[in-house]
Amino acid sequence: MDKFVIRGGNPLLGTIRVSGSKNSALPCMAAAILTEDEVVLENVPQVRDIETERKLLVSMGAEVELGYGRAQHRTTISCRVLSDPTAKYEIVKTMRASALVLGPLVARAGIARVSMPGGCAIGARPIDLHIKGLETMGAQISYEHGYIEARAERLKGAHILFDKITVTGTEDLLMAAALAEGETVMENCAREPEVTDLAALLTAMGAKIEGAGTSTIRVKGVEKLHGAKHRINPDRIEAGTYLVAGAITGGDLCVSHCNPTHLGALIGKLQECGVRVEILGKDQIRVRGDGSLKGADISTEEYPGFPTDMQAQYMALATQAEGASLVKENIFENRFMHVQELVRMGANIRVDGRTATVRGRTPLSAAAVMCSDLRASASLVLAALVADGESILDRVYNIDRGYERIEEKLRGVGAQIRRMGNVFGGD
Repeated sequence: MDKFVIRGGNPLLGTIRVSGSKNSALPCMAAAILTEDEVVLENVPQVRDIETERKLLVSMGAEVELGYGRAQHRTTISCRVLSDPTAKYEIVKTMRASALVLGPLVARAGIARVSMPGGCAIGARPIDLHIKGLETMGAQISYEHGYIEARAERLKGAHILFDKITVTGTEDLLMAAALAEGETVMENCAREPEVTDLAALLTAMGAKIEGAGTSTIRVKGVEKLHGAKHRINPDRIEAGTYLVAGAITGGDLCVSHCNPTHLGALIGKLQECGVRVEILGKDQIRVRGDGSLKGADISTEEYPGFPTDMQAQYMALATQAEGASLVKENIFENRFMHVQELVRMGANIRVDGRTATVRGRTPLSAAAVMCSDLRASASLVLAALVADGESILDRVYNIDRGYERIEEKLRGVGAQIRRMGNVFGGD
């Protein structure tokens, strides 16, 4: 089992490059199910979740080629044959996004069997809104032995009003609607850039979509979709993590190949904390921290609000800011699992329900800590970068799910970090 060994104290200096978005790449890979033709995706990150999605598609009969060498971030998918439209438990259990194959499988093959999904242990992530939407579109749903089975000769366009905003639900039903008969109108949709990215791919494949990126999306179903080439968006959460890394270490760091327009809420909060932030062109952000951070409150919201996927990293920053910071988590009910590990390193954090009070500035000391989920892992890396001494982070396979070679990128800008064990080692 891999571990990170991190010695804190070095300001991060230089430029760090952001990879493609995992949370865009996963639904785009699932969208390849909708056509018999070849789909080519560029700027795909080399992370564990992408490998899991590859295994899932291959288990259904697809051919998936992950690029190597100069084309190492290109993925070619051919779903000409779907011999087994089943998302098996042994694959789905490790990744919540596996549920994204439900809609496209029903739309293309008329049947889907999907195991109830797993992923990070950050609270309930039900797919009831996916199922409710598919039923509205005419699918027959049954449950057996831990699997959801959906059947439809052809899905019908429908009016779908989401009871609450759901990113994966919006993406799943957007894919299903692309091949449905007639028009589908979806309201209270997620507005995340990942939804817009998926819609761009589907449009390149021949789908007729209006309103992606707004709360109302209209889809006119077509008989058939064709192949396409699409470049995945930069990962806004990876970019945000490195922005915080530059700020928390008092560094001078440029984060390149990102999209600053996707990071508005975080940039605004960093500036409120006293971090100097400069937008350099269309795809680069410079952060400078001088060690005089000020506490500020955050409340996680759906996009364009402060992202839940940056809450843990912000909490690490708040431990190094003067005064109290209130961190309210509105998306997931169990997303404070990093708190006890940060406290072990010396942080002063008190949790009351969905609100954590962080009192700073507290000196952090090195400790052996456990990475409980993807973003919690990132927060512990950030804390270790400023802790006194050498920290050991266990179970870093969690961070490998969503960050491409994070230790190499951080080492390239001055961090003292090394990996012990094999890349993508067993869990």
